[in-house]
Amino acid sequence: MLIDIREPQEHATGVAQGARLLPMSQLVRRLAEIPLEADTPVLLICNTQNRSRSTLKALRERGYAHVRYVNGGMSEWARRGWPMVKPAP
Repeated sequence: MLIDIREPQEHATGVAQGARLLPMSQLVRRLAEIPLEADTPVLLICNTQNRSRSTLKALRERGYAHVRYVNGGMSEWARRGWPMVKPAP
């Protein structure tokens, strides 16, 4: 599962194909949407990886040992030309 933790205004620039949009500002109240089971790998992505890294730390403290982040974030994703789509309304 790929979770885009950028804020709504950032989503307008495009999202990684298949990413679930879950803004960092809403994460605490929407934790139930992140699988706790280790058999479901979870990747976090933001713009440059800074927020993903801090979010990863917070999630690990809550028992989410299987969560990782995308190195370089959406900036690196776009630079590499990987698939991006417009966000769902």
